[in-house]
Amino acid sequence: MKNEFIKIKGGVYLVLDPASLDNDKLQKVEQALQSGLAAIQLWDHWNDVKDRHAVVQQVVKLARPFHVPVLVNENWELLTETDADGIHFDKPSENLSLIRGAIGRPLITGITCGNNLDTVQYAIDEKMDYISFCSVFPSASANSCEWVKPATMAAARALTDMPIFAAGGITADNLHQILPTGLDGIAVINSIMKADDPAAVTSQFNQILQKHKTY
Repeated sequence: MKNEFIKIKGGVYLVLDPASLDNDKLQKVEQALQSGLAAIQLWDHWNDVKDRHAVVQQVVKLARPFHVPVLVNENWELLTETDADGIHFDKPSENLSLIRGAIGRPLITGITCGNNLDTVQYAIDEKMDYISFCSVFPSASANSCEWVKPATMAAARALTDMPIFAAGGITADNLHQILPTGLDGIAVINSIMKADDPAAVTSQFNQILQKHKTY
C-alpha cells in the first residue's frame, strides 16, 4: 500500500480500541469517514490480538480513500511494518528523534497534555504536529487522565498555532463549553462508536466546529 504523508488539521479525531474492532465497528468507522474525520488513532490496547499489523493495515486501507491519517498509540514498532502515518504519545519521550530516524519517513506526531504546560512546550520544542488535552469532561474511556482546566487550553493556544484537540466525554451538547479556549478539534471514542448513526454524529460535530473555526 503506497504511503502518502497527510498533515493533521482540526476537526474530529476518532480513537479506536483495536481489541474490540469487528466488522460492525469497522462499518461505523467507514460511516464516520464519509462525514469527515481529521485522523484515526489506534489506542495501545491490544489484549489478545494476534496480528496487530494486520489490524493497523486494515484501518489504513479504510482511511486512505478519504485521505485521513492513521496513527498508532505509543507502540512505535508498529510503524516499522505498517503504513500508519504517525504516532501519538501519552507522555514525553526521550527517544522521539531516534524513532523518527528509525522509521525513515515523515511522521505525524502528537501528545496528550494535562494541566502542566511543560508538555505543551515539549511538543513545541520537538516540532510535533498537534497536542490533545485530556480529560475535559467525565468519561469512562478517559479515566486515566487528569481534569484539564479551560484556562490551560487557552494558555496553550497563546503558545502555539499547532492544532489543539480536546478529549474526554465530549458530546454535541457540551462541546460549546470548551470552544472559547481556541481548540481546533475534538478526540472522541464513544460518541461515534456507540452511536446508532455515526455519520450523523460526525457531521454534527463538524458543523459545530466549523462555526467556531480557528484552523
